[in-house]
Amino acid sequence: MRRILIRIAYDGTAYHGFAAQALEPETIEGHLAAAVKEITGEDTEIIGTSRTDAGVHARDNAAVFDTESRIPAERFALALNTKLPPDIVVTSSGEVHLDFHPRHNVSEKTYEYKIYNARIPDPLMIRYSHFCSRPLDVGKMRAAAECLVGEHDFTSFASVHMQAKSPVRTINSIEVIHGDGVCGSFSPGLITIRVKGTGFLYNMVRIIAGTLMEAGFGSITPEKMQEILDAKDRTRAGTTAPACGLTLMQIDFKLNET
Repeated sequence: MRRILIRIAYDGTAYHGFAAQALEPETIEGHLAAAVKEITGEDTEIIGTSRTDAGVHARDNAAVFDTESRIPAERFALALNTKLPPDIVVTSSGEVHLDFHPRHNVSEKTYEYKIYNARIPDPLMIRYSHFCSRPLDVGKMRAAAECLVGEHDFTSFASVHMQAKSPVRTINSIEVIHGDGVCGSFSPGLITIRVKGTGFLYNMVRIIAGTLMEAGFGSITPEKMQEILDAKDRTRAGTTAPACGLTLMQIDFKLNET
């Protein structure tokens, strides 16, 4: 038996999230499992690093599956891509130890939430950012974000449907970046919230984004942000920002993948 690690990028618009669901055939995991079966003839479990929600995108998610196939590990990427829809792409593949687990071995995840802040929407931004016509103060958003860095109980920033054993998580850094654009171009209307951490609760990044937008409107001060964090009460934070603006950008592992 061999364990294959794959890196995956996808446009999540048409899918009901990463994880397979009995009543929702259109999932990233479901398509990956079907592609593996077509290539190897095996029914195998796909174990993903991050089970992104419906409509959320990924530049670099990761997953493993076990196989008896003798196909060279590095060739699985090209083989799987011939069986996958065009909005799901395996960017690389390689063999790892059988005890390698894509969630337990994570050292850091990087998410970006993009807000297109302008009077008129940009059609090239619609699928990958949240359009907001009300002016946002980036400086206020940055100040409010500072208190979230570090290890905290993030109950206020997690969905009420959270099933994690502990609400404590560590955020390594939060940047609020003004002016990134499509394909490296400069777009003065685009605001990117880049969050790096060891792990996140259900809807945590989207709730942080929604709350920082409230700070950008001036309705939440940095002091109020600290009060929201300390309250451990979901009703105190802002709304959950729409899924379209969120992209999983990078997964870093503790161990060498090969």
